[in-house]
Amino acid sequence: MTDIETYAKNELEIDPRLLEALVCPVTRRPLTYDKAAQELISPTAGLAFPIRSGVPIMLVDQARKFEPVKA
Repeated sequence: MTDIETYAKNELEIDPRLLEALVCPVTRRPLTYDKAAQELISPTAGLAFPIRSGVPIMLVDQARKFEPVKA
């Protein structure tokens, strides 16, 4: 496997330890990882935070908004 193939493969996955440490900046609740969309989802806040080049962008103004899940 070349370096480029390794980078492309790793870009599509997020370290589980990082996912455990990150929380929604609005609700302070855990996030779920949407691998296909490359987003971290906060269902309660109705926000999907993008992952760009393997880096989660945890800024509310950069998040995609959707209808929040009722608790």
